[in-house]
Amino acid sequence: TVVIGEGGSGGALGMAVADEVMILENGYYSVISPEGCAAILWKDRAVAPKAADALKFSPTHLKKFGVVDRVISEPMGGAHRDYELAAKTLKEAIVDSLGKLKKKSTNKLLEDRYTKFRNLGEYADSAAEA
Repeated sequence: TVVIGEGGSGGALGMAVADEVMILENGYYSVISPEGCAAILWKDRAVAPKAADALKFSPTHLKKFGVVDRVISEPMGGAHRDYELAAKTLKEAIVDSLGKLKKKSTNKLLEDRYTKFRNLGEYADSAAEA
């Protein structure tokens, strides 16, 4: 899966249950948009920058948290500034990823994907604590 712009919904996250999730360096990926988050938490869309900071949805944060596997560099100023270079860079990342994935068995792919998504986030199992 490649996020090339904005992914701001739970549906966006659900669509990316993949062996490898990549994002362009100027993209964002979250369960909610900053404006939606601000409207819910602070009842004020004007504090969207505060919400964006709290959501930690930048590609750098997403890579650090394991939500995405790879951040794809964009041409100076963004992908829209040089479509051909952006497409070339994206193609190289996809070909590289597919090359690595093709070397794994189906069982290994399934095992790795299961492990990857089971380890995302932090949660407490109240039944285990009882």
